[in-house]
Amino acid sequence: MTDQKPNQDLQDQAFASFYTGKVMDHFLHPRHVGRLEKYDSIGEVGNVVCGDVMRIYLKVEPDHKKQLCVADISFETYGCGAAIATSSITCEMAIGKTLEEALELEKSDVVKGLESLPPQKIHCSILAIDALREAIFVYLEKQKLPIPDKLAQAHQVIEKQRQILQKQYEGWLK
Repeated sequence: MTDQKPNQDLQDQAFASFYTGKVMDHFLHPRHVGRLEKYDSIGEVGNVVCGDVMRIYLKVEPDHKKQLCVADISFETYGCGAAIATSSITCEMAIGKTLEEALELEKSDVVKGLESLPPQKIHCSILAIDALREAIFVYLEKQKLPIPDKLAQAHQVIEKQRQILQKQYEGWLK
């Protein structure tokens, strides 16, 4: 039996040279990972090119001003290290915010929070933000609350992508 340790060290060094320390931290020690035991909505998105899939689980409660807030949040991600890291930091950024504040988060906030991402991994930050927005959309829709136009438009794009992914997956299964 051969020792795999030197090979693993080389892989770890290559991975670490590609990503910032903050990305590595959120990848190796993700926050808010897994399914919430009690949640109010799920936002699920996927990328037709890379195949990454993200789910964000939201628990929404009113704050002391009776504004709806992200009381708890978690994620499940099928994807690369950057997908895991962007999901983790998106949850960190959203928890405790009102739904309106959470909707203001942008992919650039995620990239800044991780102290940069390689250009070919920027799409992961978009997925994390899209999953958060989709979870908020689902919550507002279930509660029959007003949905901002911009959020409704984003949902339509996500629905079209979901249909493309579904067809792609069905084709792979044939």
